[in-house]
Amino acid sequence: MSVNQCTKDKATSKGNRWFYQFYYYDKDGKSRRYHSKKYATKKEAQDAETEMLHKLNRHEINITDMTFRDLYEEFYEYKSDKVKETTMRTYRERRSILEPLDYVKIRDFNINHYLSWRKMISKKNCAIKTKNGYHKFLKEILNYGTRWHDFNFTPIYNKMEKFVDPNAVPKEMEFYTLEEFKHFISFEHNLLYKTGFEVLYFCGLRIGELRGLTWDNISFEDKTLSVKKNVVNVDGQLLVTSPKSKKSIRTLPITNTLLEDLKLLKEKNKRNYGFNDKWYVFGNIKPIAKDKMRNEKNILAKEAGLKQIRLHDFRHSCASLLINNGANIMIVAKYLGHTKIDETLNTYSHLFKSKMEDIVELMNQLY
Repeated sequence: MSVNQCTKDKATSKGNRWFYQFYYYDKDGKSRRYHSKKYATKKEAQDAETEMLHKLNRHEINITDMTFRDLYEEFYEYKSDKVKETTMRTYRERRSILEPLDYVKIRDFNINHYLSWRKMISKKNCAIKTKNGYHKFLKEILNYGTRWHDFNFTPIYNKMEKFVDPNAVPKEMEFYTLEEFKHFISFEHNLLYKTGFEVLYFCGLRIGELRGLTWDNISFEDKTLSVKKNVVNVDGQLLVTSPKSKKSIRTLPITNTLLEDLKLLKEKNKRNYGFNDKWYVFGNIKPIAKDKMRNEKNILAKEAGLKQIRLHDFRHSCASLLINNGANIMIVAKYLGHTKIDETLNTYSHLFKSKMEDIVELMNQLY
């Protein structure tokens, strides 16, 4: 192709980074768009654009030879300042599952390539949920190619189906009833852990949200707790991020018992040198380690003679408590910080089924 076959745009800014884009014609004469990686300055983007167009004019490179590897690397660079570090880590970890497609040219990608890749994923010894995560990731790469390079993946995209296991037995959700939790917590004599488990159970927080709580997130006057941060460990490093989604940023009411325990815990922490409201509720200048909460939970469950559940199952326990005491689906979704009500329904549909049976019984009594 020659340069005057392109419609060239000026370098434009996006998020204080600079990129360039232009249109070119593929081997079939169709107009396509090329979107560059990001540059720190406008001049770097303009210089790179000039060099790219010169190379195209001299036939030193051919954009239509873009491979899946090229597309992924461009996608990864594009996402670097748009998603959390935890998401970038997931992208890095899932890079290997695309390797069988590395040298497939995007222009040649067809249903056979997809089916071969799918067969490879199907043979992996991992959960269906994990396989569908890989599947979703491939779709995300294809969507990027469509958006920024105008590739048409519709013939393949329409045939992409989720992985299913027809023989899979639905996993029963584990949780503690209120009576079981009261028995569980009666064995806890450490105020820090007692209060932590109460927050998990009665507020339904994710463990990262619990670890991210600081004292300025607690309003003793309003009797509320605000979820504004999330603490995770990424590659051995402690990382404080925003919660999982915008809906996860929420303010929740605090029960009287929990409120009193939080007051006692704060008074105890205030005796430590340097204390201020930016300290972590469960920790100090640093949040408590997830393993400490898990180990304490295991010890208590054993002493109480209760089944072992995960820390995340305290969140399920909270949902069960809400639903079984008449909370409607919208309240439960808001309380747990779900992005969509569908997420709540899909996760706790079995609990709402029992409520439907209660409605039938009510109808029978009325008629």
